Amino acid sequence: MDPAIILFGLGIGILVGMTGMGGGSLMTPLLILIFSTQPTTAIGTDIFYSAITKTVGSWRHRRMGTVNMDLVKWLALGSVPAAVLGVAIISMLERHVNPDRLDSLIYAVLGGTLLMVGIMTLARALILRSLVTERDRFDVERRHKVAAVVIGATTGFVIGITSAGSGTVIAILLIAVYRLSPKKVVGTDVFHAAILLWAAGIAHWVGGNVDFVLAGNILLGSVPGVVIGAALSDRAPQGFIRTALGVVLVGSGIVTIQKGDPTVWPIAAGVAAIGLGLILYAPHWLHRRRERERRQGADQTGTLGRTLPAD
Repeated sequence: MDPAIILFGLGIGILVGMTGMGGGSLMTPLLILIFSTQPTTAIGTDIFYSAITKTVGSWRHRRMGTVNMDLVKWLALGSVPAAVLGVAIISMLERHVNPDRLDSLIYAVLGGTLLMVGIMTLARALILRSLVTERDRFDVERRHKVAAVVIGATTGFVIGITSAGSGTVIAILLIAVYRLSPKKVVGTDVFHAAILLWAAGIAHWVGGNVDFVLAGNILLGSVPGVVIGAALSDRAPQGFIRTALGVVLVGSGIVTIQKGDPTVWPIAAGVAAIGLGLILYAPHWLHRRRERERRQGADQTGTLGRTLPAD
């Protein structure tokens, strides 16, 4: 039993319960940078413990009525197979790439991802909240389903490889794309993350990347932590917490990339930025296209009405 790891698990569990964010994005770099855990083991163990932690949180949020089950279904349809694919790629690289080289690549990809997640978290805390009109519920149309599958697939793949973003990135996209209110974002995000992380966690277990003793120590703190956090989610100062989390993630990303391949992390950060930017823009583009088609249809109907002879 390691009291330090249990304490970190408690703190991160509370954060996850309150905001839906910060689990993998914080625990993986902590295990690597502070507890000197091998990167692939840190990622697999983090995903496995997070699956259990978020299962407890999802049960709590489901009882509170803060989960949009339609979105969860379509997100999981894209994220589960993509996460398993990400884990399969890690397992393949372990067999064909020198361990030191693999660690360097993982540090670079993880660091670049953390950097982008941190920037997006700050954008959510400082910018998105004032620009987006939030809502508790809406009708899930075809375009929402397509966007959910795409969001799930892209973020699930990244999570399977790095364990970072199951709460942070998807929460930001739930706000930016669907304009969900904070309590709905947290509940929907945590419930979906539980499904996604179980798929990725089992895949990492099969790949031999899970340290069960380490996971058990983290769970001793994280399980009660997430219950406490869920109970506090309506009263917590969300803006301050998200800003602080964003700063910590950016710092973690900067420290992590210094241990990785200097040619890879800018590519990872750039690809993450472009991909997430396209996902954020796509629903707005589809909405504008639909409005343009609707106006053109109305204009054609009006023109036809003017050209038809009167009875």
